[in-house]
Order: sequence, then structure tokens, then C-alpha cells
Amino acid sequence: MIKIIGLGPGSKEAITLGCIENLKKADKVFLRTEKHPTVEYIKELGIDYETFDIKYETKDNFEEVYSSIAKELIAESEKSDRDIVYTVPGHPLVAEKSVKLLINLCKENNIEFKIVPAVSFIDCLMERLNIDPVDGLKIIDAFDMKSQKMNKREGTIITQVYDKFIASEVKLELMNYYKDDTMVYFVRAAGIEDLEEIKEIPLYELDRQENIDHLTSVYVPKDVNNSYDFYDLLDIMDKLRSEDGCPWDAKQTHDSLKKYLIEETYEVLEAIEKDNIDMLVEELGDVLLQVIFHSQIGKEDGYFNIKDVIKSICEKMIMRHPHVFGDVSVKDSDEVLQNWDKIKNKEQGMKSHTQILKHVPKCLPGLMRADKVQNKAAKVGFDWDNVEDAMKKIPEEYYEVKDVYKSKNKAKILEEIGDILFSVVNVARFLDIDPESAINYSIDKFIKRFEYIEKMAKSKNKNLEDMSLNEMDSLWEESKN
Repeated sequence: MIKIIGLGPGSKEAITLGCIENLKKADKVFLRTEKHPTVEYIKELGIDYETFDIKYETKDNFEEVYSSIAKELIAESEKSDRDIVYTVPGHPLVAEKSVKLLINLCKENNIEFKIVPAVSFIDCLMERLNIDPVDGLKIIDAFDMKSQKMNKREGTIITQVYDKFIASEVKLELMNYYKDDTMVYFVRAAGIEDLEEIKEIPLYELDRQENIDHLTSVYVPKDVNNSYDFYDLLDIMDKLRSEDGCPWDAKQTHDSLKKYLIEETYEVLEAIEKDNIDMLVEELGDVLLQVIFHSQIGKEDGYFNIKDVIKSICEKMIMRHPHVFGDVSVKDSDEVLQNWDKIKNKEQGMKSHTQILKHVPKCLPGLMRADKVQNKAAKVGFDWDNVEDAMKKIPEEYYEVKDVYKSKNKAKILEEIGDILFSVVNVARFLDIDPESAINYSIDKFIKRFEYIEKMAKSKNKNLEDMSLNEMDSLWEESKN
């Protein structure tokens, strides 16, 4: 049998009688580390032991250290029928990765094990800081920070902040969620007389402390008024739609909000084109608000809520990235897109290529819709051989417009104008030019040149309305230079 024993937080007063009795009776005692204040007392009791401290110097990372310790203990147990004892600081089941690995290996190898509980440093820390875990308490290993989600609605203890480098990593991860000047507690050697140090410091000073070592932890108190997070946005929207909220927000529907989603999306594009980061942050927030708004309405109607929206997109992303979340191999991004289309068409029950074309939303801007339809048709080979052939279609369509533009057949004129625009989109597609971007570029150029005409007219004390077309056209030509 392997007995896994906790040595407590560090003072000999916190060692349990069960721990001492098991250590005295043990045939062989192993310590994860000798760097623990209680070890001096174990020496005084005359207990012989071996430590695994050498592994911290010979292994590349802590994962390898803990895995190696667990495997060696299993091998030691299998060599004889005698019980062995493995001791760790604190409580065996609190922030002890080596114990977790050892328990798993014991189960796999049918080796009996027993946990001998102890006082943990968490107990001491809660007592020193007057923490009631009922109010919410999360315990995180400093080496597992990146996989954890912070929550200002509960207190958080970060353990095993061994040195300044780890403290710096912890600080950066916390600052991704909390305000930089959030007051946190630096805790060293909690519960150990003459060594204990507890002080409140701003988060940004965490890695500037001089006495960070293997006995260091950090406590971030519960603070619902810290930085806003996703749940604050949900609460705000819930309040706005309530009886005590905003009359305008309360009366909105999915249909009435359609135009705002489109407007906000285009404002995001404008921010990107201007390369304005502050503007982009603001406009992305406006788009997110629209998602939350629709989700709140769905929740009130009883059809769906934000969790359903998140679940849907998570499932879609996992399903459409089998090369990331499954066992599919891809050569490049082109193959990724091919797989994406195949999976999408299967999900949506597309049984013909015509269905795929019809599935392109009609509410898209015309040039964008034309580009998408042409691209999908091209994937099955229905396309021009080269850009020159595509360009020949433009003058052909031009003459067809010329043939009908003087007639009273508006339907025919509309058709031919549409054909020439469709042909221009084809050429843009071959040249890898976004037609929407191209037309907006020309619109901006037109406005800039028009602005020049107006400025020059004002400099001559003239109004545009009083100028002839030839005068304005002359200024237009000047504006090109």
C-alpha cells in the first residue's frame, strides 16, 4: 500500500497525530520536497526519509517532475510488500499534481492507496484573511492559469507562485481580466510563525516583491465592481428591457433591429479601413450589443437565449474544423475551405448546386451577392477560362444596354443594366478585387473630387448652382492632379 500523507502548511502545531503515527510506523518514507518548514520537526523525531528534490534539477518542467515521482513510487511499491509513505506539503488533495498522477497510476496498476488528510495552507489562508468559502472561492495552480477563467464574483487563490518569473506570468494573466490597480493579497508562509507575511498590494506590483518563494500564494478578493465582463453586458440588457428600464429598448423586436445590425456592421468595416483601433473596439461592442439584444428578446419569447447562440456557434466551429478538433489532415487553407463547404452543404441538406446558389442570402448587397454566386458556380467549373474572356462580356453587355436604354421597357433596361454590372463583378473576381471595396473606393474618389470643385468655387465667390457644367468639369479635371 502507498500512504499519501499531508505535512500541513508548515508549522509543527498543524501536523496531525495521524501523520506523525504513520511516519513513525512506515518502512520507507519519501518526501516530494525537503524544502518545507515541517521537515525540521520530522528530523527531530528521528524519521529517515528520501526526497525527490533532485528531480527538480534534472527534469525540464514540473509536469515531468511530478510524472517521474509518481512512476518511481509505483515501481517502489511493486518491489516489495511493505507499505511506503509519500508525504507532500499541506493537504494531499489540495494543489498537489503529483498526488493526482500517483492516484491515477495506483488505480491503473491495482495498487492500494490511502489518503491521510492534513491541514492545508488554504485553511490557514482563509483563517488569516477571514474568507468564508460559502461566498465563493476558487483555487488555481499558478501553472494552470492559462486554462482558467477568472470571475470577479468569487474570491480566487493562486497557489504555487514559486518565483518572480511565475509571479509575472500570474500578474499578466490576472490583468487580462482585472483592473491593473486591483488590490490583491500577497501571502507567504500562511500559518507559519516567524515566517508568515500577508500584505495588500496593487496587482501591478505583484512581481516586484522581494521574498517570493515556494511558500507564496496570491488572493484576489471578490469584487463585483471590477472590470466589466460578458455577464455584466447580459445584466445591462436585461435591465434595459425590464419594466424599470428604457421604453425604447423595451419595445424593440427582431424585425425592428435589423437595420441597426447592418449599420453597426458597416461601421466596423469603416473602422478597419481607417485602421482606427479605438473606433474598432467601440464598433465591435455595438455589434456584440446587437447579438445580446436579439438573444434577450429570444429569451423573453421563450425560444432561445445567449447560451443557445453560443452552443450553436461552438458546435459549428468544432464540426467545421475536423483538422483541428478531429483526425482529418489538410495540406493548406484551400483544402480547409473545401472541407468547410462540404460540411456546410451537408449540414444544410444541400442536394444540388442550384440549391447552393439559392442559399446565398438575397439581403446581401448586390455586388457581394453576385461575387458569392459566381464563386460557387466556378467551383463546379462553370466559369470563364481567363480574365480576358470575362472582359469581352462587358462591351457586349454595354451594347445591349445601348440598344434598349431609349425604349420605355423598364424591365428590359433593368435586366441589361444588371447584366453589365454582373459582368464587371466577374472581371473583379478574376482579378481578386472585392467589388464592394472597388465601388466604395470610386465613391470616395468622387466625393473627394467633388469637394475640390466646391472649395474652388467658394474661393471664386461662386455657388455650384450658378456654375455651368463646363466650369465644373474643368475643375473636376484639375482635381485629378
